[in-house]
Amino acid sequence: MQKNKKIVILGGGTGTSFVLKGLKYFPVDITAVITVSDNGSSTGRLRKEFSTPAVGDIRKVLSNLSTLPDEVRDVMEYRLSTYSELNGHALGNLILTSLIRETGSLQTSIKYLSKILDVKHKVLPLSEDCLTLMGETLEGDVIEGEEEITKANRKYKKFFYKEEPHVLPEVFDAIAEADLIILSMGSLYTSVMPHIICKDVADAIAKAKAKVLYICNAMTQPGETDGFGVSDHVNVLEQYLGKDAIDVVVASNTIISEAMLKKYETEEQKDPVPIDYENIRKGKYELIEDDLLTTTDGTIKHNSLKLSSVIFSYLMR
Repeated sequence: MQKNKKIVILGGGTGTSFVLKGLKYFPVDITAVITVSDNGSSTGRLRKEFSTPAVGDIRKVLSNLSTLPDEVRDVMEYRLSTYSELNGHALGNLILTSLIRETGSLQTSIKYLSKILDVKHKVLPLSEDCLTLMGETLEGDVIEGEEEITKANRKYKKFFYKEEPHVLPEVFDAIAEADLIILSMGSLYTSVMPHIICKDVADAIAKAKAKVLYICNAMTQPGETDGFGVSDHVNVLEQYLGKDAIDVVVASNTIISEAMLKKYETEEQKDPVPIDYENIRKGKYELIEDDLLTTTDGTIKHNSLKLSSVIFSYLMR
């Protein structure tokens, strides 16, 4: 009997969880490595109060990998609405934080919650450390914290951690054994970057036998990637991974209605990421483009099953 191919996906919360929502239905073994440096919203408050790594992105991933009915995921994602200090906390964040306090380990807590949610794949935190992401702007100012980096509306020339990151050994094992390494869509600076600024992780990717696939964002990030095309995203990643480290890029060529584009431009200051063919041709990576977006619920998002099908087809070549 042929063994399933192994996929390692590196990313943060919303983007990565959306990929995994579709990919879990394919015959592959997935290891999702998730950032732990978020310091905003419910996650940030719990992190500050209990000195734990960020749990919010991990919660989203576990919810979307769960094989239980959607109602269970909805409970995990439910945010309390109250006048007390519990206001705004996601129930899944409270559960994970409680497990960390009980077990003393984020990794062990993820294993316990994976059993409860009947998750068939492996989820790893990048580190057990309470890491703080730092960004140095083009002007030389240093901004501390993921939330502050996002809100600052600045252009950045480099990222680093305030602390020395201790990456879990299992992360390196998964990268070494992988048949495909995926850099997930999501915030370029706060979802993908927190992995590859760890030199040991970048070195492990460089030494791995697996191809490296990057899923490019559909929309720009206000204040971070304004005016970026597909090639600009790749260039930023390869500043840390090394030149020509990415083998294939998946990008959407969906035609979006003018009304939807206007809505995103006005309400969220976001624009579509163009496939800049002329610049892409200068790179050595393969471009896979397809109609991957859906706007059926009034938002622009990837069709997770169609995206996963593209990934699986590339993996099985």
